[in-house]
Amino acid sequence: MKTSRRSRIFRQRVQQVEGETSRIRQDVLAVEEPLEIRLTSPQLSDPVPISVTMRTPGDDFELAAGFLFTEGILPSHNLIHSITYCQEPKVDGEQHYNIVNVRLQSGAPLDLKRLTRHFYTGSSCGVCGKASLEAIRVQGVQPLPGGFCVDVSIISRLGKALRREQQIFEQTGGLHAAGQFDADGNLIALREDVGRHNAVDKLFGHAFLNGQTPLHRSILMVSGRTSFEIMQKAAVAGVPIVAAVSAPSSLACDLARKFNITLIGFARSDRFNLYSCGERIRSIGANQPK
Repeated sequence: MKTSRRSRIFRQRVQQVEGETSRIRQDVLAVEEPLEIRLTSPQLSDPVPISVTMRTPGDDFELAAGFLFTEGILPSHNLIHSITYCQEPKVDGEQHYNIVNVRLQSGAPLDLKRLTRHFYTGSSCGVCGKASLEAIRVQGVQPLPGGFCVDVSIISRLGKALRREQQIFEQTGGLHAAGQFDADGNLIALREDVGRHNAVDKLFGHAFLNGQTPLHRSILMVSGRTSFEIMQKAAVAGVPIVAAVSAPSSLACDLARKFNITLIGFARSDRFNLYSCGERIRSIGANQPK
């Protein structure tokens, strides 16, 4: 799978103001461009558009695969024949690298009803938290097993380890990061993107394409807050511990408790908040939320 070498940064002249003085300098920005994800197969006459997301170029094939995996559209990487950029003559050459075609194997099952996101359709309770959680169960996602534990000191080191490897953030200050760590706090993989959910999809897409999912013995660390969407992706990928630099949302906490995921927020230095399933973190006090 040949990937694009398009730049992830853009240099921009800016006027920097300090007090009553200013000067012209060159700033470095993170690139943001749309990416359309499409599915193709021998059973389809034309590619089927699945999603358009605003992303930072790079790791686009992992992003596409991760999105299809975490949305429950592709349960196995073996269903994928190839992933390519668009090569259609009718598409402007500049846009070829903003369209990714995921081609399925011949005979791969394809449920067209799952090719768009309908998390709340058919729910008697309408658009609410209960419907959101039940929609994940419909995908076949089950509460995660226990048994994976880490020492409290490991959690304290994740934030610095993530920040240390954020190469593009170091230049731009404008990208989110998602990192996969093992039980000893060793960084396995890291992905960056202008969108926090895209960074997670790139990370999980990497593991998915390499046949490494579910990630039952991994920690997910994200640079921002934890939303319901990020927790949903973690549940699908089978990640038992999710930590973040910032706060979780209320629905993210509900999902963590429902699917037996240890959720950690404000993980900075040696302090953090534990929101659910604290039994996976060794050497902390008994007063833990259930």
